[in-house]
Amino acid sequence: MSMDSTRLLRNSHPLTFPLRLSPPITKTRHYLPATNSRKLLFMLKTTRNDAVPFDDAAYEAEHLTLDAKALQTMAEEASNVTEDPKAWKWVIRKKIWDMMEAHNIAQNPRPVHHRIPNFVGAAAAADKLGRLEAFRVGNCVEVNPDSPQKQVRFLTLSDGKKLLTPQPRLRTGFFSVLESQMLTASTMKEVCTSVGVAKYGRPIGLDEKIKVDLIVIGSVAVDPSTGARLGKGEGFAELEYGMLRYMGAIDYSTPVVTTVHDSQLVDDIPIEKLLVHDVPVDIICTPTQVTFTNTSIPKPQGIYWDKLSPEKLGQIKILRELKRRIERETGQKLPSGPSEKLPPTAQRGPPNLVGGKRK
Repeated sequence: MSMDSTRLLRNSHPLTFPLRLSPPITKTRHYLPATNSRKLLFMLKTTRNDAVPFDDAAYEAEHLTLDAKALQTMAEEASNVTEDPKAWKWVIRKKIWDMMEAHNIAQNPRPVHHRIPNFVGAAAAADKLGRLEAFRVGNCVEVNPDSPQKQVRFLTLSDGKKLLTPQPRLRTGFFSVLESQMLTASTMKEVCTSVGVAKYGRPIGLDEKIKVDLIVIGSVAVDPSTGARLGKGEGFAELEYGMLRYMGAIDYSTPVVTTVHDSQLVDDIPIEKLLVHDVPVDIICTPTQVTFTNTSIPKPQGIYWDKLSPEKLGQIKILRELKRRIERETGQKLPSGPSEKLPPTAQRGPPNLVGGKRK
């Protein structure tokens, strides 16, 4: 078996191969220039004469419609957790969502149930993140696409860094890259939205040569004493982390940071019940404080195929591409996880829309 094949197996079967842990960061890591990669679905070029005009309103309308369907299905799943071994997670999530709405801590989009909740003071939490040494010395920052991290995305670009952000629910592909050189002062804030990412971002593929210096993820609840984190329950942060590990874009030492409201800090996440693919956080930024968790929870080493349901795999093209690649390179069939009911997250290509209608 070739070295490349061995690498592929190591990343696709994380439990089988021991991982050499990287030492803590002691020096600035430098960004490796990106090379051309195969585009997964499309490359939207607004400067070409034959480019289709980007219909912002139509894109956002479709985005909201699909999210509404996903939120409805997630709510149904959360209300029927009697037999679900992950039911305890939904109990904590609901407590946080209810509390944020009841005390008017929540911000739009509301209600915050079944979302990474936006909150009062999100910009202040982002500003604290912006003063972290790990952020200041980083050249490339991966930030989740949710509303409370909008200011983090803005700070990343306004500071001249490269912003890597996943397509919402990985519907349209994988990650998009944005750089301040690609933007004007008038478009800087627009690109921090999901519409702006689709409009101005450059989609990348699995072969992109990129080094991420800091990961920012959203949370519903997080334990500052252990670094244990709960997201909204769809598992996309874990998949994104696993694929970045596969690409070599991150390693065990890459810091993971979250921004939350102080009321989202909890002490009742049982770390013994966390799953192998759950991503812990190293640093928590709230509007009032910064906490270094010194977490001892192991970070995922890749994609755990035996935990990935056929339904989830069927929804995400990039995962199917990755699985085919690994199976082809290694000559071995990867395992599959148990079936599950998923929200309807229809695949979307570039919004080839005029007047709200698809051409």
